[in-house]
Amino acid sequence: MPHTATRPPTRMTVTGATLVIAPPPAASTPAASNPHRKPAPPRRAPGPYRRLFALPGTRAFTAGNLLARLPMGMFGISAVMMIAGQRGSYALAGAVTATGLAATAVVAPWTARLVDRYGQARIAVPATLIAVLGSLSLILCIRSGAPAWTLFASYAATATTPNIGGMSRARWTHLLRDSRSAHHTAMAFEQAADELCFMLGPVVAAALCSAVFPEAGTLTGAVLLLTGMLIFTSQRSTEPPPSRAARGGAPLRSLRPLLALFLPLGVMFGAMEVTSIAYLDAHGLGAASGPVLALQAAGSCAAGLLYGTLRPRTLPACLAALTAAMALPWAAAATGSLLLLGGALLLAGMATAPTMVTAMSRVHAATPPARLNEGMTLAVTAILAGIAAGSATAGWLVDHWGTTAPYALPTAAALLALTLGATAIRRHPVP
Repeated sequence: MPHTATRPPTRMTVTGATLVIAPPPAASTPAASNPHRKPAPPRRAPGPYRRLFALPGTRAFTAGNLLARLPMGMFGISAVMMIAGQRGSYALAGAVTATGLAATAVVAPWTARLVDRYGQARIAVPATLIAVLGSLSLILCIRSGAPAWTLFASYAATATTPNIGGMSRARWTHLLRDSRSAHHTAMAFEQAADELCFMLGPVVAAALCSAVFPEAGTLTGAVLLLTGMLIFTSQRSTEPPPSRAARGGAPLRSLRPLLALFLPLGVMFGAMEVTSIAYLDAHGLGAASGPVLALQAAGSCAAGLLYGTLRPRTLPACLAALTAAMALPWAAAATGSLLLLGGALLLAGMATAPTMVTAMSRVHAATPPARLNEGMTLAVTAILAGIAAGSATAGWLVDHWGTTAPYALPTAAALLALTLGATAIRRHPVP
């Protein structure tokens, strides 16, 4: 005979002509039977990043995003090492990569406009395939001893690579359009991801090209780019819808003051890298240039993640802190201490991420939602143009003024960015 649980008896009383049925008394709990027992501590609320990646689909598209973004820090150094190693000319290698950068400045905004107009998956996948074929063509032309012009043509084809960082930011903006604080956290994460990939990319590329074979860096980067882009674009539930509003002219008019701000920021990045490499090489520490420069990227990555948990600061405040931080490597270089220089670069990097996150937020606010990816790509293009100018200027200064004085260039560029940032705030106030 099956066991049947018996219910406690129900108490019934009669009041006047009304029958009242009272429920049985509640069973005593351990806390009630033991008044000296401490109550269980309240559950800790999940952190901002945990809440961010609790949204459906965000982990998957972020995984693809990181895979596709890592090659952005690999292709340049891989091409230089591959071409210089096989053709014996750093001048040719530099000219080929400079041509690719110039082609990217022209092609990238058009690719971004097509992405906004027709959708990420529809445009990004074929554009990535063209870029991957360009990388494979570069490898074949180098291995077969093809004429030099084929190297320029092949590397220029990689300019169709979509701005994966801009597309990822566009997805976060679409998903978090009703939460400003969560959007700030997402933008901080994206900036930290940028720094992480540009910190790890050159290290991975250099290791592959030197330890495996010269073409290994470019080949691995192409595979990672295509794999990551396929994973990213397969997450259709988080993709922003295409918009016919993207058919108009480019949003240059509204973004011009902000793009002028990104140019000196790019100069600052390019000048700092070239000057630091030259300084370390002049002091017999060329082998330490990678780890020392990685300190700056590591500081920016850590500061970006921390900034995502804090209240956003104003753009002038971030630029003022950046200007002060950029003066530290200049002062440290004057002492000749590698330890002080590494610490100064770490602090300079920590001031970079909050500035970039805040500046990119301004781009979001000034760009029509239907043109967001294009606006982000224009900002990145301005940074790349500034990096090229900063690298060339710093190289000239190193040749004519030594390796310490050029550290003044990043400080001057940050000061110019502070001035332009204040102007952009007055012209484009953001509520």
